[in-house]
Amino acid sequence: MRERPHALNVLLDIIQVLLNVLWWIIIVQAILSILISFNVINTHNDFVRSLYRALMTVTEPIYRPVRRILPDFGALDFAPFVVLILLGITQSIILPAIYRATAATFI
Repeated sequence: MRERPHALNVLLDIIQVLLNVLWWIIIVQAILSILISFNVINTHNDFVRSLYRALMTVTEPIYRPVRRILPDFGALDFAPFVVLILLGITQSIILPAIYRATAATFI
């Protein structure tokens, strides 16, 4: 049995790593957002404000389509949770299926 082509293997591994990084960015952004909304962390701190803006810059384009689909829950934002579920599905079902399909193609 031949191994998967090296370039495709590397590409799938890079996608897996990027999805893991995105997972943690969403977790940190959600926690930071909760702490800011409960006034545990103050946005008058330059570091907190810069970190929050950077995280929002990364996550907002991902949340926007999800927010259009979800009903309005008032102050509660379920977009991060929906995106995390979709990331989990991608990592646990879709990527392994691609790994298997590419391995079967190059036998």
